[in-house]
Amino acid sequence: MASTINKPTHIRYFLRCLKTHLPTAYTSNDSQRMTLAFFVLCGLDLLGSVDSNITGSERVAYIDWIYRCQHPDGGFRGFTGADMGTETTEENQHWDPSNIAATYFALASLAILGDDMGRVKRKKCLSWLKRLQLSDGTFGEALGSEGEAHSGRDMRFCYCAAAIRWILAGGTGEEDEDIDVDGLVRFIKASQTYEGGFANGPFHEAHAGWTYCALGALSLLGKLQSSPNPSRPTQVWPSEDSVKQMLRWLVCLQTPVLQEEDSLNSHATEVMAGVELDNGAQQTKPVEATQVVSPEDPLIDGVGAEPLYDELRWAGLTGRCNKAADTCYTFWTGGSLAMLNSIHLLDQEALRRYLLEKTQHRIGGFGKLAGDVPGRGVNASSIVPSLSRLDIMHSCLGLAGLAGMGEPDLEPYDPSLCLSIKAKQRLERLPWRHGHQLS
Repeated sequence: MASTINKPTHIRYFLRCLKTHLPTAYTSNDSQRMTLAFFVLCGLDLLGSVDSNITGSERVAYIDWIYRCQHPDGGFRGFTGADMGTETTEENQHWDPSNIAATYFALASLAILGDDMGRVKRKKCLSWLKRLQLSDGTFGEALGSEGEAHSGRDMRFCYCAAAIRWILAGGTGEEDEDIDVDGLVRFIKASQTYEGGFANGPFHEAHAGWTYCALGALSLLGKLQSSPNPSRPTQVWPSEDSVKQMLRWLVCLQTPVLQEEDSLNSHATEVMAGVELDNGAQQTKPVEATQVVSPEDPLIDGVGAEPLYDELRWAGLTGRCNKAADTCYTFWTGGSLAMLNSIHLLDQEALRRYLLEKTQHRIGGFGKLAGDVPGRGVNASSIVPSLSRLDIMHSCLGLAGLAGMGEPDLEPYDPSLCLSIKAKQRLERLPWRHGHQLS
């Protein structure tokens, strides 16, 4: 029987996360509420259920909460708990900064909710964004007490900066408040490794998450070869071979290794055969190559038994070589290939089976690894440094990975923004993208 996405169950899962209390494990991420809100709203958006499951009064309340997180000097906070209101002084104001990730997530969430962004302090936000840029072209996360950028040289912040600029300045920037685009592009180019992927910075290891952020930033800046802005083509890589090298590296990140303890032994004395555990997870078992197999063996002629390499039916994606498949990399790795118009290079059927048969959960949502219950451990790495192995994130990005492969029950989406096409079109209709100058 063909694998299917359990859409009603996923909708109920995200609505529980949106309208009721989150599990205790999320407590330490209270200051990242804007990030959590985005992943929940994005999941509902990809499921096409925002309009039908969020009432008008709820929509207004969610939008008002996002604006309560807007900082008076530009940008957005991660939550309202840092806003000291009338108690703010020169001595304590540095405890209430806006940050670059929360700002992107806030703007994207407003787009999902259909807000016209009339209350966004656009010019202040663009001015704040410019002050976050460092001399090497990268961006800090927030401004310190002396107005200096903190926590720079991070590809994730580079992506957020490019996305904020695209949303608030139409992708072209404003002459008096634009960032140093050339400096940002130079840093991104310098971060490409010999493997073809991108690292967090020069001389670091390539990683699919950093690669997605690098390609997403270049796309939103109009500097990617496959950019949808043909009027401003810019050759980022020196040769076609370099692009092919990147594609080869990305495709090689598809793996049948579904558990962290699994390994694929490349010695000539062993071949791998899949065995299924009691919980349905896949584990590899070495079989000696000297073992005699009869030509009449059903493993050979395919009659009455599963194929020898049965585990190849499920092939997920990972972020680095020699790692187990992880749900979120169906977006980070798959999204990178989608931006390069090369998602077809993957074994999409094996990837789809991995998501729907191994990490999709009966209560809704997706686990990080095969067999995981959504919510198992709220620790690992994402676009926000303090979040990882967070099931809301994995559930959202699992859906995004399926949407990128054209899953018919999901909304078409834009890989560079991780938004549905419908939400992106709302952003493209904003007045400042059509010559209307607003504050």
